[in-house]
Amino acid sequence: MADLRRLRQFTAVAETGSFTAAAAGLHLSQQALSASVRQLEAELGVTLFSRAGRRIALTAAGRALLAESRPLLAAAETVGQRVRSAGVQTREWVVGHSPAISGSEAYTLLEPAITAFPELSVTFRQLYPDGLAAGVLDGTLDLGLRRGVATGDELAGAVVGYHRVRAAFPAAHRLAASPSVTLPDLAGEPLALWAPPGASYFSDFLMAACRRCGFEPDYVVSRVQGAAMVTAPLTTGAAALVTAEPGPAVDGRVVVVELEPALLLPVQALWQRHTMSDIRDALLQGP
Repeated sequence: MADLRRLRQFTAVAETGSFTAAAAGLHLSQQALSASVRQLEAELGVTLFSRAGRRIALTAAGRALLAESRPLLAAAETVGQRVRSAGVQTREWVVGHSPAISGSEAYTLLEPAITAFPELSVTFRQLYPDGLAAGVLDGTLDLGLRRGVATGDELAGAVVGYHRVRAAFPAAHRLAASPSVTLPDLAGEPLALWAPPGASYFSDFLMAACRRCGFEPDYVVSRVQGAAMVTAPLTTGAAALVTAEPGPAVDGRVVVVELEPALLLPVQALWQRHTMSDIRDALLQGP
């Protein structure tokens, strides 16, 4: 397989779409860069770029190599960082989580690893899904946690837990005093979402659950982003499906009610492909 240096050079050309721009960014002559890419093509026995005058485009083989190169190069950089920090007494792990997962939920999910490694220093960061995936891919984050079950081609992932979904209402809502509610009870009620359907796995999950119960929910997107999910009834006046514990919330202005039958929402951990981690293994194995 090609060495990492030539893979980095190929990736630079593919991402800039120009040998000239890539060569400048890599501090190489254009001739040296072209020769390196030709050598890579010879080693692999494929053509990576189609050329028409000064314009270049990735071939099917080039697109396949680019998809594989990104996670491989990211993993190589992560390995280098770990080797350089191997002598440090305190191990640091950075975990990102989407706003749909609270800090306390993220801690509980990671607790098996925290317990297994007493010397581990852990930092949690809340990030939106795009930033979460980018941080895992570039090594800024050791692990990402989000609502979802898909990884794409560049990241690896696994479901590490489930949270029970409940209904949250403004305290004066007609259903707030109910011991429990069903999804059909919410038919005709506006439903507060953090993002429109199609832009969020969580929104799509909730909409699909309502549709399975025979109704198409009306929805309103919260105008306050990044706050705890249970605050959505305050800013929208609508019911919200949340993972908070049942009972009063937000100084009693919101009431969280059990949803029957139980609806379980998965949490997915994301990490760099081609990497190994004893800390991550402890998390995946659970308590």
